[in-house]
Formats: sequence, structure tokens, C-alpha cells
Amino acid sequence: MKTDKTVYVIIGGTSGIGAELAKQLEQENAVIHVASRNTGLDISDEKSVYRYFESIGAIDHLVVTAGSFAPAGKAIDVDAAEAKAAFDTKFWGSILAVKHAARYIKQGGSITLTSGMLSRKVVANTYVKTAINAALEAVTKVLAKELAPIRVNTVSPGLTQTEAYSGMRDEDRAAMYQRSQASLPVGKVGQASDIAMAYSLLIQNTYMTGAVVDVDGGALLG
Repeated sequence: MKTDKTVYVIIGGTSGIGAELAKQLEQENAVIHVASRNTGLDISDEKSVYRYFESIGAIDHLVVTAGSFAPAGKAIDVDAAEAKAAFDTKFWGSILAVKHAARYIKQGGSITLTSGMLSRKVVANTYVKTAINAALEAVTKVLAKELAPIRVNTVSPGLTQTEAYSGMRDEDRAAMYQRSQASLPVGKVGQASDIAMAYSLLIQNTYMTGAVVDVDGGALLG
């Protein structure tokens, strides 16, 4: 589809941070495509990803906020199949999105991925999330070199109040937020709107590539 408007694709854009970003990007000269499993896009399926970008055509900016269930527990206890499935969705899904979007990104365009503070914050029983997020941060810099002049960056969020924790009991979720709020230097738990602003920065700042932007309330400080 040919258009003079700025075209954004947000994978994971039907909920949480991605949905908030879509709201922040809404303006008269923008076309925003949001996709997720809820819209029928399985980013772990390469054919599905290929067809999706082929159907859209030229774009300006790709953002991937899609996450995955990552099993928690010690390495000796975690089910390997579940760990691999988590990698297939968040890590390999992000790579597939980059692979098939890159050929359609216009001059001056960008790609922004999503990792998470566990990439560098050492927490027991989280090796799967740690590995996925660290891998995405490492590959960001490689992609920034390979795909230049397309800019490639990553946002690393801390704990954020989104639907991602809707499966928890209300009291457990409230207790988790309260503990986090008490321990963070900023004295609050992040909102989706806080994180979404970092993606907007990376989209708009044409002097940033290969960067990992932490938006975690200071969680990595100690």
C-alpha cells in the first residue's frame, strides 16, 4: 500500500506496552498496524511472518513488544521444551520479524525490539528470561551494523503494570507491586505509558542505533 503517511508496525500491539505505544503514535499523518496472536500473527511461524509483511508493503518503523511465557525455576528443574518454546516466540520471533520487515523499511526507518531488566539483573530461578533478554540485547548491536542505515535499538523495561500479570491472584499481584515500589529509587512501579515513551524516543531520534535503553525505575542500580 503506497502512502505519504508514516507507517508503523507494532507486533504485540493489541495489549500492554504495545497498545499504549499505538495510542501515543496516533496522529493524522500516521498509519499504525498492530498485530499479535490475537490478530492471527504467530511470530514463531516464519511463513506467517513473511506473508504478514508482504501484505503490508513499505513501512517506516517496526516495533516488537511481543513477549512469551518463560518458565521459572532452576536450570535443573525447568522443562526444556517450555524453555525452547519461550525462545521460539520472543527471541526467534523477533529475529523473524526483523528478517522479513527489513526489506520493506524505507529510508530513515527504524526497528525497535524489547528485552527486559533480567538480561542484566541477577535473579535466581529466571535463567530462561535472562537468556532470552540478554540474547536480544547482544544481537541488537549486530543488527544495527548489518542493517545500517536502518536503525536498530532495544528497550529494556522493568516491572510494569500490564495484563502480563493478570494470571496472578489479585493479592499476590498487589504484594509484588508493593514490594517493587518500596525497593525502586523512583518509588513507583512502571506504567505502560512510561515504557512506551522510550520507543517513541528511539523512533524519533535519528542519532541512536545499537542502543539498549533501560526504563526500569532504577532496578539495575542495586
